[in-house]
Amino acid sequence: MKLTAVIFALLFAIGARPYSTATARDVWLKVRSKHFTLIGNAGEKDIRKVGTRLEQFREVFSRLFNQSEIGFAPPITVIVFKNDSTYRPFKPLYQGKPSDVSGYFQSSDDAAYITLAANWGETNPYAVIFHEYVHAMMSGSPHPLPAWLSEGLAEYYSTFEVTDGGRRVGLGKAIPNHVRLLRERGFLPLQALFAVDQASPLYNEADKKSLFYAESWALVHYLLLGDGGNRQTQLRRFINAMAENRPGDEIFRDSFETDYATLERELKNYISRNAYPSEYLTLDQRLYFDSSMQSAPLGEAEAQAYLGDLLWRIHRSEEGEALLRRAISIDPHLAMAHFSLGMLRMRQNRYSESKHHFQQAVEADAQNHLAHYYYAFTLHREQVDEGQYISDFPAETVKTMRAALNRARELEPGFADTYKLLAFINLVLNEDLDEALSLIKRAIALAPKREDFVYTLAQIQMRQKNYSAARQTAQMLADSGVKADIRERAKSLLEVIAKVEEQMAKMKAGSEARGGGAPSPSENASSPPPPPGRRFEGDQVRGFLTRIDCDDASIKLTVKSEARIFVFHTTQPKQLFFVRYTSEIPTSITCGAVNPAKPVIVTYRASPQSRFDGEPIGVEFVKPEEK
Repeated sequence: MKLTAVIFALLFAIGARPYSTATARDVWLKVRSKHFTLIGNAGEKDIRKVGTRLEQFREVFSRLFNQSEIGFAPPITVIVFKNDSTYRPFKPLYQGKPSDVSGYFQSSDDAAYITLAANWGETNPYAVIFHEYVHAMMSGSPHPLPAWLSEGLAEYYSTFEVTDGGRRVGLGKAIPNHVRLLRERGFLPLQALFAVDQASPLYNEADKKSLFYAESWALVHYLLLGDGGNRQTQLRRFINAMAENRPGDEIFRDSFETDYATLERELKNYISRNAYPSEYLTLDQRLYFDSSMQSAPLGEAEAQAYLGDLLWRIHRSEEGEALLRRAISIDPHLAMAHFSLGMLRMRQNRYSESKHHFQQAVEADAQNHLAHYYYAFTLHREQVDEGQYISDFPAETVKTMRAALNRARELEPGFADTYKLLAFINLVLNEDLDEALSLIKRAIALAPKREDFVYTLAQIQMRQKNYSAARQTAQMLADSGVKADIRERAKSLLEVIAKVEEQMAKMKAGSEARGGGAPSPSENASSPPPPPGRRFEGDQVRGFLTRIDCDDASIKLTVKSEARIFVFHTTQPKQLFFVRYTSEIPTSITCGAVNPAKPVIVTYRASPQSRFDGEPIGVEFVKPEEK
């Protein structure tokens, strides 16, 4: 789990105090290893030592897990402070003061940091760092592990050590706090342990999660090393089976060839023996990894930029911004400082300022794919109104966005968000939907765990009138989506699909009845349908429908009349009726720009207290001469 869940949940009590730039005036170095960028005011030998240990850990973990199961996209920067006094100004805050941590791992979508002091005293920072790094590397797996297994593995690997000149690797060393807690506070039934997820009190509340962590560690320890490692193969089978769309109980029984009660007894006996063996891997040759490192002095502006970027990411925004501005004052063309300020402004929803800094970052470093992408993203966000609608993409904005995104794609073809945003532009404009489908499928292939990508796929399928495919995609999210908001959006989309298909079926039935000969007696007896404009009661506007904006629980209509533009909004989509009086109008309604605009009569209820012109009741599509 990320730092935000391990440390920050306890530490975030914002309180800024002036930061002295004295630490940035120290001699700073940058050392690059194969997988890490290390900077620090510690000695070069100490920085290289940290780099070596992290590369060793990554190599061992990569050997023990399939390459397809690991991978972490954001670049990792390691900051090695020479001592705790220079480290303190860059620690997370707890009740307004720097927390008492010896090291931490902070990660977000675009960057990650590992921080520690070279002289760390009594508390070893590597246990926390290795724990979090395991989570980071496992985040690349397309199938997330259950919480108990994810945390148990991270704790197991947190004891990693290399001895005997790199020929011996140690894992699974007993963790005293866990051993003591299991001895003193009892035992969670396995079914309760397995039911824990990231929303559970056992995962989040301080007085409960300690036992969850301890027992998760003990169970993984037993499955890997207990009884001579007899269950190791079964654990691997269980991990592989996570990719299958089967009930968890069934996967458990098939993988471990037992039931919960039996495994629970085995675990209790294992804990009661209080004898936790360690795993030592003696290598035929010294642990090999790419140990080459290049070092160079780090200028003051760049050092300030790194430190400022770190600070705002740990919720010390004012201090972080001050350092970033100082970096820019020293070097106005420093790309990383502008990029970091752009990201900060974007998180603050200050998109105009964010756009400016991303432009500066692109001009200073045209090879940074993220700068190009986020420049396009801020242009997109500028078009989102207060109701979180995309009202339109101006033609010039579309041109600029696509140019930036295509450049980002050239620089980094594996960055999935680029494809998603390109697909979304087409979706909003209701053009090149086949290309949009291809783009979003590429995004999903690159990031299969991104449920927002899958939801966009369903929207595109819906826009293409491929209701069967859209329903299947949305149903998958509604049934098994991890994120609650995505599940709800998928359910809303399913309701829309059902309503559209119901309307289509009624229209088809009516058409067949009219074309099948004389009307039935009931039809002869019925009154003729009301003419346009008489079907609904309420205020009316006659004009051209130019846009239909939809989200999960509302619809917004933009209608251009001879007098002005009207905007109607309803949070009751099921109570809004669409009627057509001409076969030129399709039998389904899709969201986005209506091109060409369609003549309509909109009946609505006025809403004096709303920023909209009213709540639409019915929309009648008519022939131009009927408008």
